[in-house]
Amino acid sequence: MLIFVSEKITKEIEGTAVPSFIVKKLITKEHILALIAEHLGNGPIFATGVKIGSDNQINVFLDGDDGVTIKDCVGLSRHIEKSLDEKGLDFALDVSSHGATTPLIMPRQYKKHIGREFEIKLEDGTKTEGSLVEFNGDEIVLENSVRENKPIGKGKITVVKKQIIKYNQIKESKVKLKF
Repeated sequence: MLIFVSEKITKEIEGTAVPSFIVKKLITKEHILALIAEHLGNGPIFATGVKIGSDNQINVFLDGDDGVTIKDCVGLSRHIEKSLDEKGLDFALDVSSHGATTPLIMPRQYKKHIGREFEIKLEDGTKTEGSLVEFNGDEIVLENSVRENKPIGKGKITVVKKQIIKYNQIKESKVKLKF
């Protein structure tokens, strides 16, 4: 589906302002998502986002069950370009990976990050951290070590605690990168 938008431009002709219009063909997100689904199907690579600017600047973000390669990005880029070029549309296209510092947005992304440290903001505004030890589609299990007073005597001991978080309670989830 294409949307046509007219842009009013005023030209000076012999001292009189005369309006004229330029018609642009805007590309819709639904059209790009359909092209992505056509190319990727239900395979290990999937789209995590599509952004389209008013100037037809298209940004597509990919992730995969086992990561994303440059070859994956190039293949999808060529597929989208071919389809849009056939329609004679003016556009700019950028296909890239989801990004290591970008928050996870789909349940499918958690599986490959088991064992990594996470920072999670919950819908109620609280924040938590821990190592992802399990994800079953509906909830995640974080594990973290805390120092607590000994139950008997003086001193502290290290205790490993598990926290179960329902996926629908997560507002933002980021992998903590270690350098």
